[in-house]
Amino acid sequence: MGRVPTADPPRWLSPGELEAWLPLGGLLLKLPAALDTQMQRDSGLSHFEYLVLANLSEAPGRSRRMSALAALANGSLSRLSHVVKRLEGRGWVTRVACPEDGRFTNAVLTDAGWAKVVASAPGHVEAVRTLILDALSAEELELLGGMARRVLARLDESTAFPR
Repeated sequence: MGRVPTADPPRWLSPGELEAWLPLGGLLLKLPAALDTQMQRDSGLSHFEYLVLANLSEAPGRSRRMSALAALANGSLSRLSHVVKRLEGRGWVTRVACPEDGRFTNAVLTDAGWAKVVASAPGHVEAVRTLILDALSAEELELLGGMARRVLARLDESTAFPR
């Protein structure tokens, strides 16, 4: 009879790791809610809707492929499609066939969408400053940016947990 393989024991967090992880977990829960609350209160947008509009505002010709926009806004193509439909209904975005490859669809920021981004950006920037940037020194910001890029790179490598 074959031997049943045993799973590796869990790699429990050390006290130092737990001390770092617990506040980070709280940050991951509270920061998106705070940014969303500010954006809803000041602009009537969800934070995700603002990210979509802002990403389009920075693109050449204020246009991006839907698939690329979903990746930039850290959302699924399905979620993005629903959001873009809402933004289209408000007159801020249109969808057109991609001129380079008609198999793809581009989202294009309208002039009204540009005006919405311009009106919404100051409140968003102030929230980012107040909630994050003003709490950290220049050195801490540099470290935070580097840490975030490394963690994001690991997340981008695979959406599945390693076995």
